Amino acid sequence: MNEEFTSLGLMSGTSGDGVDASIIKSDGNTEYKVIKDKYFQYDTKIRQNIHFLKEKIHNFSDLKKLIKELADLERKITLFHAEVTKKISENRNIDLVGFHGQTIYHNSIEKISTQLGDGNLLSQLTKKDVVYNFRQNDIKNGGEGAPLTPIFHQLIATQHKFNFPICILNIGGISNITIVNEPNGTFNFSSRDIGPGNCLIDTWVRKNSKLNYDKDGMLAAKGVRNDIILEQAQELFANRPNSNNLSFDVNDFDVSFARGLSLEDGAATLTDFTAGIIGSALHSFLSKTNSIKPCEVLVSGGGRKNKILIEKIKKITLKNIIINPIDDYKIDGDFVESQAFAFLAIRSFLKLPISFPNTTGCKKPTSGGEIIKY
Repeated sequence: MNEEFTSLGLMSGTSGDGVDASIIKSDGNTEYKVIKDKYFQYDTKIRQNIHFLKEKIHNFSDLKKLIKELADLERKITLFHAEVTKKISENRNIDLVGFHGQTIYHNSIEKISTQLGDGNLLSQLTKKDVVYNFRQNDIKNGGEGAPLTPIFHQLIATQHKFNFPICILNIGGISNITIVNEPNGTFNFSSRDIGPGNCLIDTWVRKNSKLNYDKDGMLAAKGVRNDIILEQAQELFANRPNSNNLSFDVNDFDVSFARGLSLEDGAATLTDFTAGIIGSALHSFLSKTNSIKPCEVLVSGGGRKNKILIEKIKKITLKNIIINPIDDYKIDGDFVESQAFAFLAIRSFLKLPISFPNTTGCKKPTSGGEIIKY
């Protein structure tokens, strides 16, 4: 029997609104058990700082210019994660902490992925072994640093005895897709980022109201799509220079094309734009599978709660694609990624691969994550 570890995964996504925390027990290979999931919201200042600085960073030189501001924010984010760790791990022995940090800049062309989060400081504050900086080893081996969750998606599909092939669609700030062809024992899966998930809709709502996102798609439901603006945006996306990228950053997408629209009409237009990209990608990727059976798509991430977005995706894509929230299978769609980074921390500790040529574009299966021993 393989040794089991109790691991805490800490994930702060591109929405920059807080930290998803998950404790799992796993051998890092063939099984996992969820012990506890909990969400911790950033305070207003941290959330605003993340978005303020992220919008100022367009290239590597901007990272250098803002080094002082970023160091200050990194410390605050790390202190926040330390408090989260103490609260969720109270009265529990934690072997490892998988600390993703807050992505502040990701550029697949430059092969740069920067997450704010001081692993050494977190280890000192929590008195625990910390695994962080998950993406750098993949980049050193020719990968784009993302997506990293597919190996966990395969474990989910295997443990829950899903029919293969199975597709997991994550709609976070960025949307990404994993197609798992076989259960554990092989690395027969593929993955890539699709494009925007919630990022354009969230940014539009934040910039044009006091809200942080379009809850249930209610704003989009009240709005009217602007067809001229939508067609222009679709043409720009189709002809983008980075069309072969496997990964994206929220800064790769800009809401300025919706300028001048009302709050509701902008939300409607951006929701249609996002749904079109996701629906087309599902059509493209899943039509290549050899299965003659209907293909199931399980949706995780915050975007699965946007009813209007999901309805529009369903209308656009192939009729034999069955789209359901992953929650229908007794898996909490809010915590798949935090559970994944708890799992990736264990794999990193065991020096097992976490990224693959069919996911990030790396040259060979590659381990990752720096380990800070307390």
